[in-house]
Amino acid sequence: MPEIGEVARIVHYLHKHLVGKTLAVVKAQHDENVFGKVGTSAAEFEKALTGKEVVDARQQGKYFWLVMSSPPHPLFHFGMAGWWKIRNEQTAYYKPTKPEEASWPPKYWKFTLETAGPSKSEHAFIDSRRFARIRLIDCAAEEMRNTSPLKENGPDPVIDKDILTEEWLVRKLQSKHVPVKALLLDQANISGIGNWVGDELLLDAKIHPEQYSNTLTPAQMKQLHKSIHYVCSTAVELRAESERFPETWLFKHRWGKGKKDDPQRLPNGEKIKFVTVGGRTSAIVPSVQKKTGEVAADVNGSAEEDDDDNEEAPKKAKKAAKKNKKEDDDEPEADGKPAKPAKSKKRAVKDEELETTTSLEEQPPPSKRAKAKPKTEPNGTSEKYDADTKASKPPKKKQGQKSGKESRQAEELKKQMTEANSGRRRSERVSYAGM
Repeated sequence: MPEIGEVARIVHYLHKHLVGKTLAVVKAQHDENVFGKVGTSAAEFEKALTGKEVVDARQQGKYFWLVMSSPPHPLFHFGMAGWWKIRNEQTAYYKPTKPEEASWPPKYWKFTLETAGPSKSEHAFIDSRRFARIRLIDCAAEEMRNTSPLKENGPDPVIDKDILTEEWLVRKLQSKHVPVKALLLDQANISGIGNWVGDELLLDAKIHPEQYSNTLTPAQMKQLHKSIHYVCSTAVELRAESERFPETWLFKHRWGKGKKDDPQRLPNGEKIKFVTVGGRTSAIVPSVQKKTGEVAADVNGSAEEDDDDNEEAPKKAKKAAKKNKKEDDDEPEADGKPAKPAKSKKRAVKDEELETTTSLEEQPPPSKRAKAKPKTEPNGTSEKYDADTKASKPPKKKQGQKSGKESRQAEELKKQMTEANSGRRRSERVSYAGM
């Protein structure tokens, strides 16, 4: 997911190629996820932007927007895989565009823009996974950050340094009892920090991502404040060009996870390991990031310096991970209502099998099933009754239960045997008496 540095990169290119120009052509193709989930449509987007001048481009964390000559102003969020392309310009931050991808409009485009004038500039917003969001905010340009969803997000570490002070951060950390990385990833606390930035600044601060925020020492909180500003400012200043990142940064060495030939170590030889905190994979250096206080339970894998990377997490840890798992998409639910728990597929299959079995057990064997009797109509025709609803069926006998006829025959036989036995005993008595 594009984070604070990558978004700053795009804002830089928007200032370079779009700000100060008029949009002559705006084309959008509707996507119910990208436009519709936030109350916008492609048609509204086209109408709102066509013919207007782009006055400015601004950012808050992972959000960025264009200030138009008049409202509404378009607000963008890249989601997991969104990006902004400019024709004949390399905007990618670490994956250069391949020759086969140079066609225009590019694949997965959601809208395209074309400026007026001789120095025409062509732009496209793309998203292959459809987690991006495009809104139209109808307010004065200076009120954008006081309007949803920006007002629900925390301060930007680069733009809002006067807000994100050491004292502010200490109060925030001490007011929460959550893993420190989970607190940093929550955009309601601080805007712009994502997975890789969070890992980078925690390594710089020498703090384990699993440790609870309110257990950090004053010295750790002071260092964390410095690390937040250092890492975020560096990422923004370098416009997320990873080749220019410091050689000691995790970003330069973390991406070989799972590759046999990758050493997974920093240049100084310190080993990089991966743990799961709050449902997210975190890269850590165990020799540097020690647990110094109470920690969360939802960690899969060993965070120690041993080689036991496949240690099974306890059951409570798995439950906690499911409970605390949270999307880093910064997008609230459309209606604000929790979804109803869906019936599990396995349970549904079991119920279906049970119903089928029950219905089969209740039917008599084929040889004893009642046959439909023909119904004779006044005109001489006949039709069969529905065997399931109109044909009479003999009641199913329980195991060991006899029919009425069989029961009467058994009673008669029993009576005959009793009389025979009684006669035999009388004859025996008579014979004995005559001896």
